[in-house]
Amino acid sequence: MQTEKIIKPANGYLFIALAVLVLTVAVLFFFSQQFVMASITFGVFIFVTKGLAIVNPNTGLLLLLFGDYAGSIKESGLFWINPLYKRMTVSLRARNFESDKVKVNDKMGNPIMISVILVWKVRDTFKSFFEVDNYEKFIMTQTDSAVRKLAASYPYDHFEDERAAVTLSTDFDEVNRSLEKEIAERLVISGIEILEARISHLAYAPEIAHSMLRRQQASAVVAARSKIVEGAVGMVESALHLLSTKNIIDLDEDKKAAMVSNLMVVLCGDRETQPVVNTGTLNQ
Repeated sequence: MQTEKIIKPANGYLFIALAVLVLTVAVLFFFSQQFVMASITFGVFIFVTKGLAIVNPNTGLLLLLFGDYAGSIKESGLFWINPLYKRMTVSLRARNFESDKVKVNDKMGNPIMISVILVWKVRDTFKSFFEVDNYEKFIMTQTDSAVRKLAASYPYDHFEDERAAVTLSTDFDEVNRSLEKEIAERLVISGIEILEARISHLAYAPEIAHSMLRRQQASAVVAARSKIVEGAVGMVESALHLLSTKNIIDLDEDKKAAMVSNLMVVLCGDRETQPVVNTGTLNQ
C-alpha cells in the first residue's frame, strides 16, 4: 500500500531572483529588437513564475504529475516546484466533529441517547485523498459505527448490571479511551489521527427516561432508609444501655419493647413527631 512521501522543494526566493533576472534579459532583447530571443526568455520567465508556490502553516500540498503521486509538502514558506505538477491543498489543522445524538441500545438492551466529540487532523495526506472517497464523510460514518459498538459493550449504569466493572455513566475515562481506540482503528486507512474522543451527551431515551428516574429515586430512598434504620437501632441500643447502666429507671421487657417501638417511630418517621404528655403512671 502506497503511503505519504514528503519531498523537499527548492527555495522560492532564489527563483524569484532568477525570474527578475530573466525578465530583465527579455526586456533587453526586446529593446534590441531581437524578438525571437525576447519571446524565448519571456517564456522562461513565465515558466519560472508558474512554479512558485506558497504553503501556509499547518497546510499540506499534494503534487500529482500526469495522474501519478509525486509527493507532499508539509513545510510552510515560499517554494518552487515543477509547474507541470497538479497541486492539491489539504489542511493539517486540528478539527472538531460533534456527532448527532443517536438512539442506540446499551449492553442490557435499554435505549439511550448518545453523542460524541471528536478532535482529529490529517496525518497522511496520501491516504486521506486517495485511499477513501471523502475523508470527512468517512470520519462521520465510522464514528457513528464506533459509537453504536461502544454503547452495546457497556451497561448504562450499575442499576442495570451491579456486577459490571465499567459503565457508560460512571467510568468516563475508561469509556472514552475505548471509544478513542475504536475510532482510531477504523480510521487508519484514511490517514486520520485522533487527538481526542469523548462522550458529549448521554441519557436514557425519552420513552424510558421517566421510569428509570423513578427507579433510581426508589433505590436512593431505599438506601437512605437503610442508613436511617441502622442509625436508629444504634441510638435505641445506646439509650437502653445508658438507662440500665445509670439505674435511671427499671424497665421490664414489655416497657422496653414499648420504648423501642416509640423511639424507632420517632427516629425513622418522615414527619415531625407530636409529643404526648403522660400525667398518670407509666402503666397508663
